[in-house]
Amino acid sequence: MSTPNAATFWDGVYAARSATTDPQPNDRLTNPQPNDRLTETVTGLPPGDALDLGCGDGGDALWLARRGWQVTAVDISAVAVERLAGLARAHGLGDRVITERHDLGESFPQGEFDLICAHYLHTPFDLDRATVLRSAAHALRLGGRLLVVDHGSAAPWSWNQDPDIRYPSPQEVAAGIGLEASTWTVERADAPRRIATGPGGRTAEVTDHVLLIRRAP
Repeated sequence: MSTPNAATFWDGVYAARSATTDPQPNDRLTNPQPNDRLTETVTGLPPGDALDLGCGDGGDALWLARRGWQVTAVDISAVAVERLAGLARAHGLGDRVITERHDLGESFPQGEFDLICAHYLHTPFDLDRATVLRSAAHALRLGGRLLVVDHGSAAPWSWNQDPDIRYPSPQEVAAGIGLEASTWTVERADAPRRIATGPGGRTAEVTDHVLLIRRAP
């Protein structure tokens, strides 16, 4: 059996979600919810152009679009991208959500943005995240923000249960991106905890690593 590549792997992950008979995952497919760190960060900001890196089920993109943002949502999985495009049309947001398939290790979306978010952009495959996030920072308009939210711990249902995994701190992620302090400012770098809900309604306390960078106006 051949080893799956990143696109095949993530297509399988998202296809498996639609095959389940558990009503909660199916509800997450038809009405996906935004990430908590996005809503607490963006609420109150004036809407503009947003880029969602690794859009997944699409909860962030749809939430932003409902609040007046023009969203470009990208993912390596064609299954995820096509599903989100259909959801956007079904929710009457087809004119506010543009979906594109990108392997971020090979291509990056065109354009300039007021907000770029990368939630849990982790993968078991090789990806130079620092280069991707550096490209994101340079794609910000003046005054725009880059929100990077990483796992700081593993939920019991996570695909990655490696006991030896190390989660870089937000400060380490910022240092790895290597942005000039005169142009980009770190507005937030912390590790808050929250109660996450997984398959079947299972809950667990998890840690997020939150990094918010703003390009100077």
